[in-house]
Amino acid sequence: MSDLIAVGFKNEMEADEVLQKLGRLQKSHLIDLEDAAVVIKDEKGKVRIKQAINLVAAGASSGGFWGALLGLLFLHPLLGLAAGAASGALSGALTDIGINDDFIKDLGKSLEPGASALFILVREATPDKVIAELEPFDGKILKTSLSKSDEDSLKAALGAASVAA
Repeated sequence: MSDLIAVGFKNEMEADEVLQKLGRLQKSHLIDLEDAAVVIKDEKGKVRIKQAINLVAAGASSGGFWGALLGLLFLHPLLGLAAGAASGALSGALTDIGINDDFIKDLGKSLEPGASALFILVREATPDKVIAELEPFDGKILKTSLSKSDEDSLKAALGAASVAA
């Protein structure tokens, strides 16, 4: 079962930096992310969500491939490609996998202007190594489904950054 972790940061860029760091850790097989999103609340109070996985683009490319393949069978590959891409994009736009978008929006509204938050859905991780890599970042846990001991370890690592500053 996956664990949800939402961490808030005091500036708009830090959540993106942490997500990039987690991407590098994922390439090293230290963490396996199922989904991720960054929420930014700008100085005017407008909330923007950046999803790590673009379902519309993924659906369009997959649908385009299958549409072209079917189109080849019926001697209309371009028509099949267009119809497949359109239907794939539509299904991608209507699909919501991973972290619930309404949850992300609601928690994003509670951020201070000029702040950001990172939402990650973790399938598997090597906690001691991942937490050590996240120590330089100054974040505050907003929501989590981690066990109490894992949550305390993450809080201590994130708190160490604010004590050092």
